Amino acid sequence: MTAPGASLTYGQLVEASRREAHRLLDGASDLQDARVAFLAPPGLEWVVTLWGVWQAGGMAVPLAASHPPPELAYVLDDAEPAVVVAHPELEARVRPAAESRGIRFLPAPNLSASGADAPPAALDREAALPDVALDRPALMIYTSGTTGRAKGVVTTHANVDAQIESLVDAWAWTRDDRILLVLPLHHVHGIVNVLGCALWSGALCDIHPRFDALEVWQRFAAGGLTLFMAVPTIYARLIASWDAASSAEREAWSAGARQLRLMVSGSAALPVSVLERWEDITGHRLLERYGMTEIGMGLGNPLAGPRRPGHVGVPFPGVEMRLVDEDGAAVEPGRPGEIEIRGPSVFREYWRRPNETVAAFRDGWFRTGDVAVLDHGSYRILGRRSVDIIKTGAEKVSALEVEETLRQHPGVLDCAVVGVPDPDWGERVCAAVVPRTRGLDGEALKEWARDRLAPYKLPRSVLAVSALPRNAMGKVTKPAVRRLFEPEGSTARSETAPPSTHTTP
Repeated sequence: MTAPGASLTYGQLVEASRREAHRLLDGASDLQDARVAFLAPPGLEWVVTLWGVWQAGGMAVPLAASHPPPELAYVLDDAEPAVVVAHPELEARVRPAAESRGIRFLPAPNLSASGADAPPAALDREAALPDVALDRPALMIYTSGTTGRAKGVVTTHANVDAQIESLVDAWAWTRDDRILLVLPLHHVHGIVNVLGCALWSGALCDIHPRFDALEVWQRFAAGGLTLFMAVPTIYARLIASWDAASSAEREAWSAGARQLRLMVSGSAALPVSVLERWEDITGHRLLERYGMTEIGMGLGNPLAGPRRPGHVGVPFPGVEMRLVDEDGAAVEPGRPGEIEIRGPSVFREYWRRPNETVAAFRDGWFRTGDVAVLDHGSYRILGRRSVDIIKTGAEKVSALEVEETLRQHPGVLDCAVVGVPDPDWGERVCAAVVPRTRGLDGEALKEWARDRLAPYKLPRSVLAVSALPRNAMGKVTKPAVRRLFEPEGSTARSETAPPSTHTTP
């Protein structure tokens, strides 16, 4: 495991995490599932802290390095951790909130001073650590909050094991793999899919504390990597960086990327235009998969075999899936239905939200709220029932389908489609569009789309914006987009809207 200017062997990782476990225990024999919240940039200290929490019998609560103090304070109030650990670079964001709440505070482990390079004898190997059963809670990740206030998703050690084993099997991980990690470490994408699978397999994980397009391309060109996983926004930024580079840089970067055996995209819908452009540049057809905090990964395109644009494949090993209607009855083949998931990877509960936990399941199946259709042997996600499925009049519209169509217009860089309450239609289709250049005409865009979309799918309103509101994982926050269409001067609009350049009513 490497990070800028430092590295840990697996033996050193075990020793350092044991030391961290004893520091957290502070003389106790077991943390007894107490929450330990920790704030650190992706790096060696982050991993040592996670393993230390687990070895001490605690529940790890990773905090988002990108969040401001009020967001972090919300998690402290909700999770009520016994300990808060923070890296010196981020300490000022969370230490005041921890101390004002009487929570024990610890600085992140100082590996250079206390032990990454210390010999094994520096640690009392006879000092007992608790025997942590697999059914005990391991991790509490806060949902991205795209549809409401974030809530803690509790997974057990058995859940995490199942999530990792499924991906190791599906993606043929081995100890010879080398992966570059540029994702934030407060979501399953970075924690499980990248870091967890690498450490489980004995592979090398090259951790970068933040994403930088130039650094990623240079790392590809340097060689030695076998896997890369990212969100669609990162791939779009890498494409933009490649387009701006010299011909010599492009050639070297593309050659380096072609040496990898697998590249994966997830956490948000992958635009077909990004998939096709990435394949042109690198020779890789991105493997798109589907997952969420509550289940880990549920569906994925095949490692070997055709990967259809706009599709997310079939269930991963160990995952059961079904499509049902609003009453829970199985839908006929070829008809849309809500995805329900069952299996050992599914989370245990929403933290201290028993009613929401019960409502999230139907006869033992987790109700994802996402709608999909089985199309020629592969599932295609239509969107969330509550966010991306717009009901206008008697028709249901997939926001993702409209977005994909609008992105094909040469003047559209990106877009987000939402349903806005309408007294006549229930909801009207509205599109926030990031234009490639100034002067995009909304009426002309709608006229262009008229030849490509059914009349009821056409946006009634088009708003040109400089950027779409996104969360830390690059997902567009649809409630914030919806507020862009509220009347001018409203409080919600003034607080959330990026600068607009043009509005078509």
